[in-house]
Formats: sequence, structure tokens, C-alpha cells
Amino acid sequence: MTPPIGPVDSSLVPRYAGRDGFARLPRLDQVAAADIVVVGVPFDTGVSYRSGARFGPNHVREASRLLRPYNPALDVSPFELVQVADAGDLAVNPFDLHQAIEQIEQAATELTSSGSALVTIGGDHTIALPLLRAAAKQHGPVALLHFDAHLDTWDTYFGAEYTHGTPFRRAVEEGILDTEALSHVGTRGPLYGKRDLDDDHRFGFGIVTSADVYYQGVADVVAKLRARIGDRPLYVSIDIDVLDPAHAPGTGTPEAGGITSRELLEIIRGLRGLNVIGADVVEVAPAYDHAEITGVAASHVAYDLVSLLALKRAGEAASPTP
Repeated sequence: MTPPIGPVDSSLVPRYAGRDGFARLPRLDQVAAADIVVVGVPFDTGVSYRSGARFGPNHVREASRLLRPYNPALDVSPFELVQVADAGDLAVNPFDLHQAIEQIEQAATELTSSGSALVTIGGDHTIALPLLRAAAKQHGPVALLHFDAHLDTWDTYFGAEYTHGTPFRRAVEEGILDTEALSHVGTRGPLYGKRDLDDDHRFGFGIVTSADVYYQGVADVVAKLRARIGDRPLYVSIDIDVLDPAHAPGTGTPEAGGITSRELLEIIRGLRGLNVIGADVVEVAPAYDHAEITGVAASHVAYDLVSLLALKRAGEAASPTP
């Protein structure tokens, strides 16, 4: 088997030079095949407040230059274990939201058709719906672990059914989610009314608020999430506004009282061994980010997601064929 092509060697090429892919990894067209594909979706037509997430993918890539090849928290060198490559950005229609959703679904389906796992950098949270559609084509209805300040299960905004606040309601309606294993983590802040929570409960979501993470602690939260998810195929969707604005100021709809980047990373690491099949990190808006605080957080989150997927893929490869 051909060894994976890894990132640029920082002992030979300074981190501010060389490849501009995620973690300075090779492009997808530079490798024969990839176990894990990182792709950007520069799209924010579905936002309801501050725009700018269309510039998120490259901002996260820029911040990822400082990532290193060994992940001590998970004891894995993901880029040595499996082939990871950056597919660049999808070209989606910035004026026609419905066409953009179709384009994202088609591209995600094509990128995963040979068995690759996908880690997507957004873009606004509208993109989660077509990504879940593509995942469900391969795995059937999937479990969802949704990190966000907001529920994103509202019905419409100004009569529009497809926005960054509605993807998971649409996903439930379309039957592409396993309603026995749906969880929000990090929600907080004011709602339009108690009915928002009633609807969310009716769809099958369990809620771990940011206050729950604070009072119960990461270990208890992880144990409850693992029990709820079991061995189901799991999709992880992370809106960077799950973090407190102190840790992620560069986002479109910030809410006070969020979790810390440390808590988020530790919860993600607690998913080790689960059947993670894909993930996204969305809503990074660079215009509101200073000192790359949000970009750095998002790049580390994406790195840990890649590490989880690498462990899973390597475990599959090492398992004997039945």
C-alpha cells in the first residue's frame, strides 16, 4: 500500500509558506484516492443576521497552517494513518439558494461515492441539509450531534423554508435523521417562544445546554451523548457560535454564555470509537474575527474531527474481512 502523502514538512518550508490547503495537506487531485476529504463551501445566502461566512473556508485554512501532524489528545497521527486531502471549495450559486442546496448535495454525493468521509468547512448552516442528504444516501437515516447556540429547527424565516435556522427541521421532515438519536449541545439564549422547545422535543431532539456543560461537566455530558448515540452512523454538525463570543467572536449570530473551546474539543474527543461518518464546521465569519481567534478554534475542531475519522477508518482497515 502506498504511504499517505502528508502535509508540507514545516522543518523544510515555513508555516507561512507552501501549500494553502487545510493543514497544508495535498489537493485531492494530487493523490490517487483519499480516505478523508476536506472541502469548503463558501456560501452564506441563508444567514439571518451578519453575513460573511462565505469567507470562512479560506480563513479556517489559513489558521490551520499551525496544526501539527501528531494529535496527542487522541494519540494519533491522522495524516500518517490515512490519506487526507483538500478538495478546495465548491462553486455554488450565491443568488439561488435552492440551486445551491442541490449543487452541494450533488458534490457531496460525488466526493463520498468511492467511500471517502467528508469534513466540510462552511459557509452558513444551511449547508448541513444537503450534506445530511448525501450522508443518508450511503448510510440511511443518521444520528445527529449538533453543536450550536441555536436549535436550527425553526419552520420558516420570512416565509423561506431553507435558511441557516431551519436545516434540521427539514431533515427530520425528509426522514434522513434517526429520530432516536438526535442531540443539541451548547444551546442558550432567548427564543421566540416556548413552542420552539416543544417543537424541538416533538422532532426527537435531546438538549444539552451550555449551562448543562458547565454544571454537569464534560465527562457526564459525553457519557450521556454516547449512550444516546450508540453504534448508529453519526453525523457531527458544529456551528462555531456554540462557543462563547470570547472564544469565537467571528460569527454571524453570537450569543453570550457559550461553552469554551476547551470544552468543545474535549466533548469531540469523547466521541472516539463511535461510528462517525461525516462532519461539518460552519458559521465562521472572518470580518468579525480578530487575531484569528475564531479561525484557530475552528481549525482545531476540524483537526480533531479528521483525527476521529482517521482512527475509525484505520480501525476498519485493520479489521479482518468477515
